[in-house]
Amino acid sequence: MSDRKRSTALALASALAGSAVLFTAPAAHAAVVDVAYDCKTPIGDKSAVSPIDIKAVKQGDGYKLTMTFQKGVSSSPIELGKGAMSPSAVILVDGAEKASVPVSGPSNPEAVPPDTPIKITDLSGTYTPKKSGKVTFTAGVLTIMAMGTTTTCTPGNSPKPSLELDVTAPGGGTGGTAQSGADTTGDTLPQTGPADSALALGTLGGTVLLSGAVGVLWLTRRGRRARS
Repeated sequence: MSDRKRSTALALASALAGSAVLFTAPAAHAAVVDVAYDCKTPIGDKSAVSPIDIKAVKQGDGYKLTMTFQKGVSSSPIELGKGAMSPSAVILVDGAEKASVPVSGPSNPEAVPPDTPIKITDLSGTYTPKKSGKVTFTAGVLTIMAMGTTTTCTPGNSPKPSLELDVTAPGGGTGGTAQSGADTTGDTLPQTGPADSALALGTLGGTVLLSGAVGVLWLTRRGRRARS
């Protein structure tokens, strides 16, 4: 092959490889969305707005979701010591399927002064799609547990999705029936039930009869040759 032909072939192969990567890469659209939370706290109703960012990373059959709060959404009239507050939330899935994904995060790493917006740690959870297709992820209800009290914050402004993603369900999500416990590799153990034993004996008997018939035929032909 000439150098010119070799260069052309390499360029074509690179272009095809790049196209394959382009077509197989999942399409995603992310945005930081302002979520206006209406919170029910032990000391009355509060409200706050926090920009929310949701990211997804493929892990095995599912996707690890991480929800990030860029501002605090509630406060406490007294100081919250280190580790006194535990946050959790729900991420709403819509599109190819509807689902609710629970996410949670570590407690506050530092003490929170009184009357100071509580910074929520990153919340994470796993989403395993049951259907393949395009789905969106939107911030849902936020729950804050602190010093034996519960604060529930509900988005009051019908926020837009923070993330849109093309997902693939395990097995393609085609709805086909999977065989449970079946070994498709051929390394199956022999069955020893009564029906299988009868079948095996019948096969063996047929083989013996066939062998006997062949033997008789061979002896008969041999005898005829000797007489002739």
